[in-house]
Amino acid sequence: MDDPEIIAELARAALEQGGEDRAIPQVLAAAERSSDPLLWQWAGLLNRSLDEHETALHCFANAARLAPNDAKIAHGYAHVALEAGIDAVALFERARGLTPADSAVLIGLSAARMAAGQSDEAIAELEAILDAAPLWVAGHLQLAQLRSLRGEAALATASFDRAIARHPNEPALWLGLCDLHVRRDAYAELLETVDRAANVPNLDLGFFRAIAVGEVGDRRAEQLLSPAAVLANPALAVWRVRYLLRNGQAATALPLINRELGSERSNAVWPYAATVWRLLGDARWSWLADQPGMVAVCDIAGDLPPIDPLASHLRSLHERSGQYMDQSVRSGSQTDGPLLSRVDPLIRQLRRAIVKAVEQYVADLPPAEPNHPLLRQPRERRIRFSGSWSVRLRDGGYHANHVHPQGWLSSALYIALPKRQDHEPADSGWLVLGEPPPDRGVDLPPLTAIEPQPGRLVLFPSWMWHGTRPFAEGERMTVAFDVALPKPDVAH
Repeated sequence: MDDPEIIAELARAALEQGGEDRAIPQVLAAAERSSDPLLWQWAGLLNRSLDEHETALHCFANAARLAPNDAKIAHGYAHVALEAGIDAVALFERARGLTPADSAVLIGLSAARMAAGQSDEAIAELEAILDAAPLWVAGHLQLAQLRSLRGEAALATASFDRAIARHPNEPALWLGLCDLHVRRDAYAELLETVDRAANVPNLDLGFFRAIAVGEVGDRRAEQLLSPAAVLANPALAVWRVRYLLRNGQAATALPLINRELGSERSNAVWPYAATVWRLLGDARWSWLADQPGMVAVCDIAGDLPPIDPLASHLRSLHERSGQYMDQSVRSGSQTDGPLLSRVDPLIRQLRRAIVKAVEQYVADLPPAEPNHPLLRQPRERRIRFSGSWSVRLRDGGYHANHVHPQGWLSSALYIALPKRQDHEPADSGWLVLGEPPPDRGVDLPPLTAIEPQPGRLVLFPSWMWHGTRPFAEGERMTVAFDVALPKPDVAH
């Protein structure tokens, strides 16, 4: 007979090492033979990790049937359903009934309500919980995001403000509010908040004050973002680089960048390395960002579902979407949840076409180099996504220039495009790569600008600056995703 503990350990190791596809048959067979709910749960988790959400749902349904009072199984079932694009409200309500105080379940329920078009209920429910539990920082942050998605960004800090009025000396609330300001790029508000909290006992907001003064151009930045300050708190390194760039001191930033590239913060530093090396004429710039094959333009219309039905399907998702407070979208909406995990046939075909194109991109990359953030990664691994979504821009819409420090590869796949008006620039709506954001104080042209076409997929390193030129009117709809860093150790 199968030993559930041994099978569970096999599944756990497979998840950690990227060997899910080899472990699934054994785990599934053991689950079917033993009717052990935990083995069905593990089978569901393994399939979820491979974006096989239809099978994962089947596994979790069996687990929940066998262990109807298991809170972790109930939550996992609800979470997988939400990712799969299925109405998960009832499943989250069931999980909440089993574990009423679980913050992850409460946040998941609010996301499920938003996905089901119940934004009023989601916001009212979170507000009621926060009224009873005002120190729940994660709940305040979730409510701020929901407010932003509803077009109510001006109310993003309202629940924090109410909680602080009741608990003015609670450090966690001030820290959470400061974190929210950073997520929103609201640096003037951050500085005001830090000043308001100056006399709160047992609260050190020096890190946030340093960020704020550097971003707003306050004269105290020279001291608070000094080399000594960065040595004392290395998390300030990127913020010092930003400050130096705004003040025309790229050469001064160079030693700090070189040092930080050897740290655990390197993912956030590579975009600035590319910028500074390019500004200074450092030969490492072309090694990092200008090798052939790093940017690929792939016309994959023949592998996609029919464009018009796909566009209509994505529009239906955008009817319940909004603008995130911490994303690059301007004048548009972004779908919530992992788009490529949805189980409907159009999205599954879309995913297959994308995986095929990404596999070809990876196969065509320049030779491996051990110190290069793109080229040092193993090539013979399953393609995994760390995020996937659709963006629908409307009149005047664009993406602010940005990077994705948690990804390996990033993308833009064009589904629907506006007609260019006669008075618009020739590059209206185009994708631009390698151009730093204007607020960094660096005037560099893009490395390349790419004209959108329906069915065209552009792939590039996630640390490369990317954004779009605005367009006058109409609709510009894309699918985008980040490919996750490959998992080491286990070949596929």
